[in-house]
Amino acid sequence: MDDDFLAALLMADKSLSRDEPEIAANIGIQLEHMGLQTWSVSIRRRIRDVVAKLQPKKIIEVGCGIGHLSAWLLDHLAVHGEVESYDLVEQGNRFAVILKRLKDRYPQVKTRIVVGEAISLIGQTNAWKLSGLKDQDPPLISEADLIIVDSRLDLIAENIESLLTYLCPTGVLLTVEPIPPVGDLSTDDPNVIGFNRWMELIKTTSQSHHLAFAPLFGGSIVAWKLRA
Repeated sequence: MDDDFLAALLMADKSLSRDEPEIAANIGIQLEHMGLQTWSVSIRRRIRDVVAKLQPKKIIEVGCGIGHLSAWLLDHLAVHGEVESYDLVEQGNRFAVILKRLKDRYPQVKTRIVVGEAISLIGQTNAWKLSGLKDQDPPLISEADLIIVDSRLDLIAENIESLLTYLCPTGVLLTVEPIPPVGDLSTDDPNVIGFNRWMELIKTTSQSHHLAFAPLFGGSIVAWKLRA
């Protein structure tokens, strides 16, 4: 049943606009000027479709960059969502100002900008849970309905393995399948190690989670959901 749920979740929602939202399109132009890469429009559109179907209350997006995907999601959630918390996680302060401007464009959505490495933030959040400081906001929300991870190849498996524990029982985690490293690389190359960890992650989590893949132009979306 959950396998069917994930397969249906990753299908296109043809009732939604296929056009890129204006703010997202402007961010795309800015990305080109900055020489930065982003997920393809097919992937961003499909993740927006997933959000429309899942209707998540709590969202964590890791690796926001300057918010290209975030703009797609915020554009939908500002009209159709009832979000309790949306954490925009980016590892450094470099893009925080740009994300702040994006956040201000969508005041209808309860959004936080969280700066730091995902693994460090998870460690801080675990410490917060043990501290009993319930009067303070946690570094990261927990019991998320949706987690989206865009990480470097050398970190993606480690980040996903840790973030899977932050899903609520019915939550879904999404990422894009990494491209295998090419060339004459040594076995201790960080990308080779990272890809091997990714393959091991797929193998080990298939025992505890339902997995689904959606091949699209520009890559394949991978989804996890905890087995009942």
